Amino acid sequence: MKKQQQAFNGNKKMLKGGLHCHTTRSDGAGDPADVIRLHHKNGYDFLAITDHRNYNYINYAPEVPMTIIPGMEFDSTFEYNGDGFRCFHTVCLGPSKEEGNGFEQDVKLPTGKSTCQEEYQHYLDDIHAKKNITIHCHPEWSNTPARYFDKLEGNVAIEVWNTGAAMGNECDTDAAYWDELLGMGKRLWGVAADDGHGMNGHCKGWVMVNSENNINAILEAIKDGAFYSSCGPEIYDFYIEDGKAIIECSPASRIRFHSDKHTTKVRRGENGALITRAELELDDTWQKRYEYVRAVVIDENGKKAWTNPIFVDWE
Repeated sequence: MKKQQQAFNGNKKMLKGGLHCHTTRSDGAGDPADVIRLHHKNGYDFLAITDHRNYNYINYAPEVPMTIIPGMEFDSTFEYNGDGFRCFHTVCLGPSKEEGNGFEQDVKLPTGKSTCQEEYQHYLDDIHAKKNITIHCHPEWSNTPARYFDKLEGNVAIEVWNTGAAMGNECDTDAAYWDELLGMGKRLWGVAADDGHGMNGHCKGWVMVNSENNINAILEAIKDGAFYSSCGPEIYDFYIEDGKAIIECSPASRIRFHSDKHTTKVRRGENGALITRAELELDDTWQKRYEYVRAVVIDENGKKAWTNPIFVDWE
């Protein structure tokens, strides 16, 4: 029996989207219209303008056929002194106002006040009550190993790539803490996002979503994990069949399979040849001893793409 990851079910077009970017509405360098036009030029179908604590519904470049996902970024610094800081940043994405989104256009929220994840939870609860989904941002840049946010409830995803952190700090480049959280039973999807502030920080990390091109359909697909994330490579299929996990993709220098409590398995072509397919035999070291498997595609330039996990029930 074939179990396919949700991103590859059905025949919908795979939509390219950005879920985290900044403009002059907060601390970004680019005018919102210019940021939207740049994403359109780079083949994006949808974009969320997620300026800090400043909610947005508007397409500022109406001549561009871009679906704008309503959203903002919320934050709270919970530990700060002369020696450093720890913080929570959360991307909030919601439906249209007509569909019950509880935020107003241009609302200016104060930064959150919390001393730990238990105190931050009420901000997430309020965001969810306003019919927004939440994504946990750049955990390495935030100086928050998993033990600092492992009890947060209601997030649908975690950033596995963040362009701003990658460019500025060489962190949040490859799914930090994701497997640890998945191993705890947290069913979090993995998102690649730019968090672009300067114009050179846009269009370097995105999601490919299996969805109709409208706000509600895209949000439902994200909630369902019907997407993969990329900085370049393409993924065409990922599934389990006949005791094997199988991935098909654009030419790759190597492909990795991951699961908590299991050593990473790497597949390469012979004599340095690029590969477009890889298999993982789910033998006795895997069968009935793991709850999921996910894959990472790495091209010859080192750029990555990440599948979401396939969760397995060994009945």
